[in-house]
Amino acid sequence: MAATRLLMRRLRDLLRLKYEAGLTHRAIAQACAVGLGTVSAYLARATAAGVTWPLPDDLDDAALEARLFAGPVDPARVDRAVPAWPHLHQELKRPGVTLHLLWTEYRGAHPTGFAYSQFCERYRRWARVLKPSMRQVHRAGEKLFVDFSGKRPALVDATTGEVVPVELFVGVLGASGLIYAEATRSQDLASWVGAHVRMVEYFGGSPAIWVPDNLKSGVTTAHYYEPEINRTYTDLATHYGAIVLPARAAHPQDKPKVEVSVQIAQRWILAVLRHRTFFTLADLNAAIRTCLEGVNARPMQAVGVSRRALFEQLDRPALRPLPASRYELATWKPCRVNIDYHVEVDHNWYSVPYQLVHARVEARATATTVEVFLTGRRVASHARRPGRGRFATDVAHMPRAHRAHAEWTPSRLIGWAEQTGAATGRLVAGILERRPHPEQGYRSCLGLMRLGRTYGRDRLDAACARAERLRSYSYRTVEHILTHQQDRLPLDEPAPARPALTHENLRGATYYEEAYADTPDDREAPRPAPDGDGHGV
Repeated sequence: MAATRLLMRRLRDLLRLKYEAGLTHRAIAQACAVGLGTVSAYLARATAAGVTWPLPDDLDDAALEARLFAGPVDPARVDRAVPAWPHLHQELKRPGVTLHLLWTEYRGAHPTGFAYSQFCERYRRWARVLKPSMRQVHRAGEKLFVDFSGKRPALVDATTGEVVPVELFVGVLGASGLIYAEATRSQDLASWVGAHVRMVEYFGGSPAIWVPDNLKSGVTTAHYYEPEINRTYTDLATHYGAIVLPARAAHPQDKPKVEVSVQIAQRWILAVLRHRTFFTLADLNAAIRTCLEGVNARPMQAVGVSRRALFEQLDRPALRPLPASRYELATWKPCRVNIDYHVEVDHNWYSVPYQLVHARVEARATATTVEVFLTGRRVASHARRPGRGRFATDVAHMPRAHRAHAEWTPSRLIGWAEQTGAATGRLVAGILERRPHPEQGYRSCLGLMRLGRTYGRDRLDAACARAERLRSYSYRTVEHILTHQQDRLPLDEPAPARPALTHENLRGATYYEEAYADTPDDREAPRPAPDGDGHGV
């Protein structure tokens, strides 16, 4: 199941990068950590199935898998002409000549020749023999490199004077080298996500690929071939139209841009601010921003122009525009639906459709909302509950029997009882009042409803009147009265009060009041004074 979800998520990334980002097959293969042949095969299946981007909202993972993998794709096999690689290699050195232009000319001469991705792959394979190492070439708006600095700034606690180290987050665009830096409290997920959000807002857009290091906030499980990206980090990148391609563990050469930018931040930001004392993170970041603008505006020695000028020329036009809403931090948690069709998120329980009992789902929790997803499709949404041990239950998620039971409330039960008769209404109200919780009396009240259907309203109301006279507010009492037909008997009128008896030998209630009216209470009489031995005289 997990493998299928990963496959579908990767397939969605392939379609988005192909049709929305317009990346080449090789770039897509590198970004999604799959083989070039896999990219071509998946996109061929998507084309054959008529699947384009964006996908319809109602197309979940199961439906997408069924459409694309219903049957094998059998592309026609044709002989392809092999290009003259030495000639193409020399042509590439001419100004303005690109592989795409050479491929277009090649396909014009050989219509059944290699596709563009295969053309580029075979050329690079041939050229790799000539030059074992290649300098990285970054296209405008394509890659963003991010990392934390090993050297950290610090704050001073204004109360205790304690020095508190904080983190320095650094990001850099691949093409222009524009740097972003800010201080964060730690390297936890909230700080990591918040720094990314403010960074893309500083750039005014987002590149297509984010390249982080293998820290836990970004990469859950580091792996040479298939690293597992943190679900929240993936959600963040998707919100800004990007994908995450982490660098290989212990391979700093995969992200030389950010390694150099971290050194620049340490030399031209941390070193410049080393003699200043900061008490709040906001003051520290304001000073960092001032130094940062100077670094980005300073001309670079190698090219003679500033990072800011290159950014305006190269990266800014190519960046993806920011979405209308800012990303809201969300945490993801795999869950199994309990037998009561609820899932647990932060010690509270949220309902899903009862048909999903025992299913494995994913819960996405923000500060205000909890959403539950099954194979990429949202199946439930609730307002997040504060505290612990609370339940959020949607009536539509319940089975029919549970739904009918949940619709009963104390006021509704009393209203129904009053339609049967006044005595029934008073008895139901008494049952609910005498329970520690009204819900504990629901079953008794529903039992009275059943008795009404069996014996009729008139007999039930008469039985309730007799039970009320007995001050026995229970279902069993009413059932006993109806079973033994005691409701048909007339209610005994209360006996009148008996007059008080008078006799010369009976003293009466006022006798003692009259007899001792003038006698002081013995308890108030003075006691004899003690003698010298402590005994009375």
